[in-house]
Amino acid sequence: MSLSPEQVQLFRHNGFLKLPDRLPEETVARLRRAVLADIRAEVEPLVRNTEGRVVRISGLVDRDPIFLETASSSIVLDPLECLMGPNIELVTNRHNHATLNTSVETGPDGFHRDVRQWSRTIFTVIFYLQETTAENGATLLVPGSHHFPGIEGRLYGHDWTHSLLDQALVAPMPAGGMLVIDSLLMHGIGENRTDCTRMSMTIGYHSVDELSDVPNPKRILVRGRPVYEGND
Repeated sequence: MSLSPEQVQLFRHNGFLKLPDRLPEETVARLRRAVLADIRAEVEPLVRNTEGRVVRISGLVDRDPIFLETASSSIVLDPLECLMGPNIELVTNRHNHATLNTSVETGPDGFHRDVRQWSRTIFTVIFYLQETTAENGATLLVPGSHHFPGIEGRLYGHDWTHSLLDQALVAPMPAGGMLVIDSLLMHGIGENRTDCTRMSMTIGYHSVDELSDVPNPKRILVRGRPVYEGND
């Protein structure tokens, strides 16, 4: 489903948008099974929490074909085209992972930007594979914070960030829901106060760089065509 002009404007203003459609239940079930299979088999690359439990698997698009199939499907690319234009690449060296949010507490340092500078922004899409609520660690968002200056180093080394953290909103999402975020937006993962996990997968997208004539092996063209418009 394409986005309305009002939805596009809302995204530009706030820095995030809940996409209008949901993944089919069958797709969500296949994604969950694929994530759990690689977690149980401890297929690298992966990340463990302080208790030694596997809580993230990376390199998703090189795993079960369902991951790339979902990330390049029209249900996500149609609305993204309204925000990014007709030529879209999937970024493999940012995000490209699935995460289990456990009951291990996350503090304020969990707030972050996915990129540092305006000229390098990507759009992040979080695919929720289980329902996410305020109780089990829904995504936290600081609306409009993508308009603030670019940064060097850690986000928390800048005075202006501290005054924004208490403005964060909680974004509950249904299983199969998708949230697109301007990657300069300050956001984080809420605390999971339940005994269960909250599963999601995260993929980054970038518009084709029309000033680059060198193919980037870290990107996969998922819609449109490669375009070069340099004036050399």
